[in-house]
Amino acid sequence: MKKTENIIVGISIGDLNGIGGEIVLKTFEDSRILEFCTPVIFASSKVMGFLKNHFKSEINFNDINNLNQIVFGRVNVLNCWNEPVKIEFGKEDFKIGAYAIKSLQEATKALKNNAIDVLVTAPINKHNIQSKEFNFPGHTDYLAQELEGESLMFMVTERLRVGLLTDHVPVKDIAIKISAELIEKKINTIYESLLKDFKINRPKIAVLGINPHTGDNGVIGNEDDEIMRPTLAKIKDSGKLIYGPYAADSFFGSNNYKNFDAIIASYHDQGLIPFKTLSFGQGVNFTAGLNKIRTSPDHGTAFEIAGKSVADENSFKEAVFTALQIFKNRFDYEQLTSNSLKQTEKKL
Repeated sequence: MKKTENIIVGISIGDLNGIGGEIVLKTFEDSRILEFCTPVIFASSKVMGFLKNHFKSEINFNDINNLNQIVFGRVNVLNCWNEPVKIEFGKEDFKIGAYAIKSLQEATKALKNNAIDVLVTAPINKHNIQSKEFNFPGHTDYLAQELEGESLMFMVTERLRVGLLTDHVPVKDIAIKISAELIEKKINTIYESLLKDFKINRPKIAVLGINPHTGDNGVIGNEDDEIMRPTLAKIKDSGKLIYGPYAADSFFGSNNYKNFDAIIASYHDQGLIPFKTLSFGQGVNFTAGLNKIRTSPDHGTAFEIAGKSVADENSFKEAVFTALQIFKNRFDYEQLTSNSLKQTEKKL
């Protein structure tokens, strides 16, 4: 990482029958954003031309066939395919799903090769992306395989950050998946992310229980007493400010969440229902713990409103700005720790 200017933002186009194309166009119609970054949309000039005409956008694209042709300060479109694509807004289509994956794979390759600096993903349909070649529940699991580090779904706004112990896991398997090792790994990932990605020097983290009322002393399950509490006590003894487990049903309604830099939920809906209730349309899905930066909006393809020019781009725009800020924060952290190491070496 060598720069904090002219940051290149790669964008995977997502499901073309959903609202992804519309929110991408609306985000970059405000040319002021090009003062902060240079976007590269992984799709095709034909597709983006169709979307531009359909949504009556005034964006002028810079069409490129390889990443060496990127023009800074312009909205670049990398041709990942040349054939025409039939777009039918609101329709679930496996052919469209294949293009979403083609875009994601090409963008991820560019990210790994440092041809782009950060990745922002438009929404995909988790059903029509499935194939023999691509068998992942979503972006996070695919990127965890392709990139280095321990991935974690981290939903963030300026004032609220919610991470998950388990993400796309069936409810019947949640308790089986949660172990002391998993809890330690996820807490450490969030702790490091708060330090490096959000510039929080002494993070204070709350953990929500696994069972209702954190088990009520074993009346409603033993996992909180046998796994969660001893693990949190061990982590706290290491010096980290870790608190819990808290009963999830009252934690957000009582505003207790405001006392912490991050909250870790045991499973998907336990964390995402309150997060989206409090911040829907402003939240960002950040894949923490990886060596590269990826963000996305906090919503899906929204087939029911696709193509109608009514989609709200704010969450996608926030995803772009969050990726830029995290990139800069990581740069500052690396500079700071590098300088500290050099000073220590000189003293030795």
